[in-house]
Parts: sequence; C-alpha cells; structure tokens
Amino acid sequence: MDLKQAERISKALADPYRLRIIEAVQSKGDWFPYTTVLGMLNLAQSTISHHIRQLTDTGLLLAQKQGRNSSYKVNKELFTAYISYLNRFKE
Repeated sequence: MDLKQAERISKALADPYRLRIIEAVQSKGDWFPYTTVLGMLNLAQSTISHHIRQLTDTGLLLAQKQGRNSSYKVNKELFTAYISYLNRFKE
C-alpha cells in the first residue's frame, strides 16, 4: 500500500456515516443488501449512495450487482493491508 491509497482510505473512514456502514456490513459477514443500508440510516437516498460510492471507490467495500439490486461486502484484504501500513507508525 502506498501513501496515496492510505490517504484515500483514511479520508473515506473519517466520516461517521461511512464507519457505520462499514460496521453494519462487517457484522453481517456476507453480502449486505443496499436496501438494508437505506433502512438503517436516516439520510436521503442520494447521500447514502454517495457514501457507498466513496467506500467502493477506495476499495473498502466490494460490490455485487444482482439485477437492479446491489449488495456489498467488506474487503478484508484491503483492511489488513491498511492496518499493516498504519502499524508502521507504532514504533
């Protein structure tokens, strides 16, 4: 992971709504339907779509399209790489 990618991920995770989305998707452990995300946040659909797009653009969420419906899953490999990158600063 390079500095630019770590910066993009850090910015994406800086928003509390995006963190809530990541937490909810992770708790499911499998593909999480977009409609469920809509029901859990008291935000406009366009705002939720923006947050989801930010998370998928950074690679934190993986998307799966099923007809007109989308589902999402946390990209654990990217999170592991991000955490490893941050661990360099512990010492």
